Amino acid sequence: MGKARAKSDDPFKGYRVKGKFKLRDFDPEATPFARGDEAAQRTRLDALATELDALQDRLHAGGERKLLLVLQGMDTSGKDGTIRWVFSKTSPLGVRVAAFKAPTEEERARDFLWRCHSVVPRAGELMVWNRSHYEDVLVPPVNGWIDKDETTRRCEQINAFESLLTDTGTQIVKCFLHISPDEQKKRLQARVDDPAKHWKFSMGDLEVRKQWPQYMRAYERALAATSSAAAPWYVIPANDKLHRNLMIAELLVLTLRNMKLAPPKPNPALTGLRVE
Repeated sequence: MGKARAKSDDPFKGYRVKGKFKLRDFDPEATPFARGDEAAQRTRLDALATELDALQDRLHAGGERKLLLVLQGMDTSGKDGTIRWVFSKTSPLGVRVAAFKAPTEEERARDFLWRCHSVVPRAGELMVWNRSHYEDVLVPPVNGWIDKDETTRRCEQINAFESLLTDTGTQIVKCFLHISPDEQKKRLQARVDDPAKHWKFSMGDLEVRKQWPQYMRAYERALAATSSAAAPWYVIPANDKLHRNLMIAELLVLTLRNMKLAPPKPNPALTGLRVE
């Protein structure tokens, strides 16, 4: 079991990364936002999804500010499931998702951030990155493709890139979906056992699984080096799928509320208009 997270007026304070930390101090089984039974939690998630839709409408109508949600985690940690359920009631009008896979030959021929610029959120848009630029400070160092100095440089370049985004109106929220190796084993086996899920499984997943300790250390270093007040990292306990979705929905709703988005101004040209 991981250490208990400190209570605070800020319900996410204990899960926000600030400086060096150890993932073993975070319990992937934790359910700090659970209230009541499963039915109550599902009702709460539906309510949050509905509020998220209304807040996203304000973001879209405002036309200036943007929100970027970054989802990172080991295989089966639930990035797809999070997107499916947290945004289940949100209009696709102003929400866009980008999935980051292994770099293509064209992408490898350029700097590692090149492929990110074309998928940053537009004005008034809520953008979700399923994996992200952080793959470039996780996979290469774990596999020995870049050294410690290059990894440090890339983290500094990521900080500069994210500062550019926040300085130009983008609110950034970054979530590491934290599962245990035992939970991953169950989820991978479920994909193997169900033919309908075979498309989700890759033999490469088993090789990456063997590198679990190395990836945990890489995540600790990357998250500690790139979590800032303007673009914080949150460690989200993700063994419980429902609670994972609930916690991220709570975080997004709180973030959008704190952005104090004004409702769209009425159009004076429509005053007194009667549709015949």
